[in-house]
Amino acid sequence: MRFTKMHGLGNDYVYVSTFDQPVPADPARLAVAVSDRHFGIGGDGLILIMPSERADARMRMFNADGSEGEMCGNGVRCVARYLHDHDLARKDRVTIETGRGILTLDLDVVAGKVRGVRVDMGAPILKSREIPTTLPGDPPVNAPLRVGDREFAVTAVSMGNPHAVIYVDDVAEFPLEELGPAIENHPAFPRRVNVHVVEVYDPGEVRMRTWERGSGITLACGTGACAVCVAGVLTGRSGRKIQAHLPGGDLELEWRDDDAPVFMTGPATEVFSGEWPD
Repeated sequence: MRFTKMHGLGNDYVYVSTFDQPVPADPARLAVAVSDRHFGIGGDGLILIMPSERADARMRMFNADGSEGEMCGNGVRCVARYLHDHDLARKDRVTIETGRGILTLDLDVVAGKVRGVRVDMGAPILKSREIPTTLPGDPPVNAPLRVGDREFAVTAVSMGNPHAVIYVDDVAEFPLEELGPAIENHPAFPRRVNVHVVEVYDPGEVRMRTWERGSGITLACGTGACAVCVAGVLTGRSGRKIQAHLPGGDLELEWRDDDAPVFMTGPATEVFSGEWPD
């Protein structure tokens, strides 16, 4: 099986194109194997790049634990770059079918290679039952969530996948390794949740760290950064256009008004290609 390793701000996946080879028989099991950073290729999961009857390509993503996710913001940027640079859709605008629906991506192409990608991520989902969460509110804003002997004010947003945003004074000091899995699997989130802790520098600039559902701590989360942009508006902590500093680098986010989609702009990087034994 031929594969390509790519990352968006260090949020790395193993990409397999099925345009010219069969779909893996058991992608969930394959995701676990290839994601292992000691005995596999190493990554936060597996992403399949597949033909689509509705768009330039279809994307399926699997977390490192084998669970299938609805969407990956950093991953979809990498799929767009792959389509362009591997001559599957060599144009400045591509469409990709995802679990969130069909997304439109604009490519910044320099000297024939994609330098950055701007994604229309769609409008956020804010009804609690659709996120889904049992937290009160449509949307749940600063809703109380008790984890052990601690209580957090959580703002919940879905970008096709569920996110819990918590504002803190210092993201580096927050015990994400301990509390991330506890919040991810909290009964208030029936389909688990991605957890983000956020420190606000000013209305246009934030710093964040992420515990991703099914993968643990990652260097970046594109859908999570979009959720943070939305949560900042809902809580009055930041503006509609922000720069988010993630451990792997920076993303630009914009949510122009309440009924508008969230736009995300960031890089996509190809690392290497190889063959995985059947």
